[in-house]
Amino acid sequence: MEQTKKSNPKGKKVDPIPQGYHTVTPSLMVSQADMLIEFIKKAFDGEVTSIYKSEDGKIMHATVKIGDSIVMIGDANEKYGPMSSMLHLYVNDCDKVYQQALKAKGSSIREPINEFYGDRTACVKDAWDNQWWISTHVEDVDDEEMQKRMKEFEAHAQEVQ
Repeated sequence: MEQTKKSNPKGKKVDPIPQGYHTVTPSLMVSQADMLIEFIKKAFDGEVTSIYKSEDGKIMHATVKIGDSIVMIGDANEKYGPMSSMLHLYVNDCDKVYQQALKAKGSSIREPINEFYGDRTACVKDAWDNQWWISTHVEDVDDEEMQKRMKEFEAHAQEVQ
């Protein structure tokens, strides 16, 4: 993807992707955005990097940093209604962050488990029905081994049904 610098009104060159952002940045629209921000701070050690409120106190736009990534958050309105999402976080300790998210009032969708593809993964749901998948990469699996494990996984899944 080609990046070209644009000029701002003062003639200074600006980057088309702001510093600290990645090409894809999640944006969550919820009711009571301030409460979601508190959940993210407690569950994932989120850090508020900016927040802009309307005169009635609703959050028009906020950014919260989780690890090296930014999540945009705002209060839903008539034009942009609330919408749940699924987000995936890579962290140093899946089990610890999973427990931290439960303490922050997240509900468990799946306890931590080692997956055939080399990640230890868990999932919690917040009060806004967002699913937060939490993973720690624990093993590098080459393509040949991945194919073998996928077949074993599929065979086991068929047995369980």
